[in-house]
Amino acid sequence: MSGARPIVHLKRIYEEPQESDGTRVLVERLWPRGLSRERAHIDLWLKDVAPSDELRRWFAHDPQKFTEFRRRYEQELRQHEAARAALEQLRELAARGPLTLLYSARDNEHNNAVVLRDLLEGGGR
Repeated sequence: MSGARPIVHLKRIYEEPQESDGTRVLVERLWPRGLSRERAHIDLWLKDVAPSDELRRWFAHDPQKFTEFRRRYEQELRQHEAARAALEQLRELAARGPLTLLYSARDNEHNNAVVLRDLLEGGGR
């Protein structure tokens, strides 16, 4: 590995896949509504790296809660063994080449994929 900063893209799962996406990983606990598995074009679905149902419901994609959501989500990622393993798997994929984290939220700036990208690009907090 060259030690170069990983290339991590974010994309809404409903957007068309592109060659430049590299490895496409769905980082949601629930399958996106109205989307067939064939149309999703995912390489991997990492449910364990997604926020808990409790945290997801509390956040409810409210931008005002995003800072606290980030703090709680990062705590979940540290505390749960399956989440730590899934995050490590994402790190390994990012080290191999372009990685696209796929999410279903309409808000492109306040979602769990943003937090994951920041962790992957910054090497973790």
